[in-house]
Amino acid sequence: MLDIHLPLMLFVLALFLTLLVLLNTMLFQPLVRFMDDRDHSIAKDLEAAKGLSGNSNELNAKADDIISAAKNEAAGIRQKAMDDEKTRAAAKIETKQNELEVEYNTFLDRLNSDKENLKNSLLSQMPLFKESLKAKFSKF
Repeated sequence: MLDIHLPLMLFVLALFLTLLVLLNTMLFQPLVRFMDDRDHSIAKDLEAAKGLSGNSNELNAKADDIISAAKNEAAGIRQKAMDDEKTRAAAKIETKQNELEVEYNTFLDRLNSDKENLKNSLLSQMPLFKESLKAKFSKF
C-alpha cells in the first residue's frame, strides 16, 4: 500500500524550503522592488505632467493673447490702408470731376459760339432764302 518514507519527506520539505528561500531572494524581492520603483516613477511622472499641463495652460493663454493682439493690429493696419486708399480715390475723383467740368464748360462755350456763328450765318443768308421761297411760290 502506501508507504510513508520519513527521510524522503524531510528531504522534500528541506528542498521546498530551500527553493522557497532562493526564489524569495532571487525573484520575488527584486520583482516587488521593481514594481514599487515603477509605482514611484509613475507618481513622479504624473506630478510632472500636472505641472507641465498647468504651464501649458499659461502658455496657451499667452499665445491666445498674442494672436488676438496680432489680429487687432492687422485689422488696424487694414483699416488704415483702406482709409488711405479711400482718400486717394476721393482725390482722384475730385481731380477728374474738375477736369470734366472744365471740359464741359469749354464744350458749352464752343457750342454757344457755334450757335452764334450758325445764327449769324443763317441771318446773313436770310435774303437768299426769301428769294428762293419767292421763286418756289411763284412757280405754283
